[in-house]
Amino acid sequence: MKANMGSTDKIIRFVLAALFVVLYLTEVVTGTWGIVLLVLAGVFVATSLISFCPLYAPFGLRTCKRS
Repeated sequence: MKANMGSTDKIIRFVLAALFVVLYLTEVVTGTWGIVLLVLAGVFVATSLISFCPLYAPFGLRTCKRS
């Protein structure tokens, strides 16, 4: 897998993941929607760590600098 995420994209995903977790832990969002947000937070963190977003690949999107 070639990296297709830039540093700004990764930072935004980490911040959103942290926000989703905080919303769940403070019980602002509960139930099914809370679980959905936690799963989405996990996906955001995982894709940020590997610098690859599978949804970008079919569309040829890249937010990182070309090497």
